[in-house]
Amino acid sequence: MWDIVQQIFPYAIAYTIPLLMTALGALYCERSGVINIGLDGFMIIGSFSGALTITKLQDVFPGSNLPLWIGLIVALIVGMLFSLLHAFASINLNANQVISGTAINMIAGALTIFLARTISGSGRIRIRTGFFQSDIPGLSQIPVLGKLLFAKSYATTWLALAILLLSIFLIYKTRFGLRLRSCGEYPQAADAAGINVYRMRYIGVLLSGGLSSLSGAIILVTYSGEFNGSVAGLGFLALAALIFGQWKPLGILAATAFFGFATTIANVSQVIPALGSIPSVVLKIFPYVATLIALVIFSKSSQAPKSAGEPFDSGKR
Repeated sequence: MWDIVQQIFPYAIAYTIPLLMTALGALYCERSGVINIGLDGFMIIGSFSGALTITKLQDVFPGSNLPLWIGLIVALIVGMLFSLLHAFASINLNANQVISGTAINMIAGALTIFLARTISGSGRIRIRTGFFQSDIPGLSQIPVLGKLLFAKSYATTWLALAILLLSIFLIYKTRFGLRLRSCGEYPQAADAAGINVYRMRYIGVLLSGGLSSLSGAIILVTYSGEFNGSVAGLGFLALAALIFGQWKPLGILAATAFFGFATTIANVSQVIPALGSIPSVVLKIFPYVATLIALVIFSKSSQAPKSAGEPFDSGKR
């Protein structure tokens, strides 16, 4: 059994990381007071822009990881630019934020498929190679934890964990974090205190779009290897993890890890004798059913930002 755990652990972490990145992006957005339903769309945008960039650069830098890192940066920037649509509609036009996010999902899927077919002749863009799993010298030799955490890991895993630690610091230990949270809780009071609520909400939406797009590109350069116009609803799963984690970074980490491991076990259940007797469909829907149950149980103690989803008008006091 221990050998099986060691085998599936790296893949579970690889699946967890994109969920974590997307959920952290949604955390910034909702803490500022804006709901972002368009996470799926931003992930698709990131996957497309990353794939297009990497395929062009891999011909120029064959055998190098430089195109992969540039592709991740491009995906981050493109995602932030694309998120301006949601920010302008939600913040300046006071549009319904759920409808705006849904429109982002629809536009992103259709636009990227159209562009992919125009550029490559098909709805898919495959990169030549992505990041390889590797052991961290020294740390991978630590008993028990070494094989689980530091063996067969992607470089993007440590990038995501660094962003998680930075997010914890920014949200809870800096003036920026205090202002961001105040805009999601009591925007009128924040405005009265001299905080530019519009600016803070724009920053929250931009960070959400950028991190979600980066997440889509991470899927591309780790276990996917191609853009196909879909992320299998991972954006909505990340949104559920945000709620399950009670809008807190460490809670989000626990929730996304749960989803990542549950999904990985479902995918490899046929090769694990202990799980072979359980229908695979039961294992596949288990994380989603567990999420619904958890949301029902903890709905009364939900710690969502009080003004999330509510338009802000600086003229009101």
